[in-house]
Amino acid sequence: MDEANRSALNEFWVNLKSVPSQIYRAMFRGGAPVSDRTRSSFVFGNVFLHLHSVRTHLWSLRWTATMGLGIITTAAFLITLVTGVLLMFYYKPYPDVAYQSIKDIHFIVPTGRFMRNIHRWAANVMVVAVLLHMARAFYTASYRKPREFNWFIGWGLLVTTLALSFTGYLLPWDQLAYWAITIGANIAQSPREITDAMGITEFFDIGGLQREVLLGSDKVGEESLIRFYLLHVMILPLVLAMLMAVHFWRIRKDGGLAKPVDVDDRVKADAEEHYPVFTEEPQKTYQLAAVVKGRTPAVGSGPENTVPSMPHLFYAELGVLMFTTLICIVLAFVSDAPLKELANPLVPENPAKAPWYFLGLQEIVAFSAFMGGIGIPMLCWIGLGLIPFLDKETEGTGEWFGGPGGAKLVGWSMIYGFATSIAVEAVAIRFGWLREWFPDIPQLVITLVNPGTVITVLYAGFSIWALRRFNSTRAGALALFTCFLCGFIVLTVIGTYFRGPNWEFFWSPADWNAH
Repeated sequence: MDEANRSALNEFWVNLKSVPSQIYRAMFRGGAPVSDRTRSSFVFGNVFLHLHSVRTHLWSLRWTATMGLGIITTAAFLITLVTGVLLMFYYKPYPDVAYQSIKDIHFIVPTGRFMRNIHRWAANVMVVAVLLHMARAFYTASYRKPREFNWFIGWGLLVTTLALSFTGYLLPWDQLAYWAITIGANIAQSPREITDAMGITEFFDIGGLQREVLLGSDKVGEESLIRFYLLHVMILPLVLAMLMAVHFWRIRKDGGLAKPVDVDDRVKADAEEHYPVFTEEPQKTYQLAAVVKGRTPAVGSGPENTVPSMPHLFYAELGVLMFTTLICIVLAFVSDAPLKELANPLVPENPAKAPWYFLGLQEIVAFSAFMGGIGIPMLCWIGLGLIPFLDKETEGTGEWFGGPGGAKLVGWSMIYGFATSIAVEAVAIRFGWLREWFPDIPQLVITLVNPGTVITVLYAGFSIWALRRFNSTRAGALALFTCFLCGFIVLTVIGTYFRGPNWEFFWSPADWNAH
């Protein structure tokens, strides 16, 4: 072998031995993130971290600023995604075998029950976290300019999360799932309460159309299961992932999390631990983004009181991810996902209950299907969406319960919200409602005057009082949002723990057999 061949062979051998280091350098071209410049390059060069800004304000890293609720929601979604993919290997989305495949997962597949338990609990954690996350954004006025659009994205995330959890409810194909979805389909059909009373259902059956679109049929059956399965494992997760990506990106483009106007003074003590601001001289004195005047929140903002997102924010997110995983695993050990008998359309569950996050609606639906299932929820959704455009004030932005009235107004709103909903429900449970008092009363009156609408009107009246008392739309919004939040809690608790067979009120499930 001549010298040239030996040289080429040696070069090939040297290149082969250096493959691992070359792959590493190809993936991480900025080197180890040991300085501010290399940390910034690390964020810029990572497809996931690039959703973050290079530097994060010290205020945003405080636990009290967000309580990690957004990251908890994201972590719960990732856990449900991973465990859901594992469950898909064994699940069969056909009515004649779906229930048996769930039983196999539960009793035969190694760790199958554990994976299903984690999937179920992560889904519940996600629902709770997204509700609390939206409440946190509202109470800190994080919906104000320039974050109006991101509030809409968050609104879409809430709706998609509830839809994702609801569609997964049918997949076990047991009695609990079948009749819970039947209740949901009846709620979708609730406009018939209005069209029947007006005598136009034969010509304009919007309720029947909504039910058929939801189920793919006029009843819960094979078409419904296939439709819910496709929505649950493909369409809704893709929608949710896209909305989350836009949500994270807009947080960065909107200047990070909302902060108080005097935020720099509040973090002055913490900032002293992180100076100097930069630990390495930059390689460029300016770039295009630094010399073009614009209107974005970043214009006029310096790096003071900020730290590199890598590692400070990244490590905090990893910690929340580990905490969320721990919570889901612990819950999966102590509580199994429910699995009742095979779904039987001829033997209804009594009581048949919707998923817990819809039990507040079911409680109102018991008095008026349309107002409980369509009317009041639509008012709430529209009201949530309009908040950024009705409240154009600036006082209290970035502060918990900021704005006129503040925490004291929220406290009184909680008292009023709980007391009002409990009082109205107590009257309805103890004495019945209009149909029991006036048997011949028109159905349209029942639809318009029921416990749900009465509570809504009382809440609206309190909100108007707060608006006039403090001369502030923010105060009115604080009062109304808090009242509805309290009403949701009261109605959910009643529907979950105090409603038994025939949707009658019982102080304890132990009393069910006596009736």
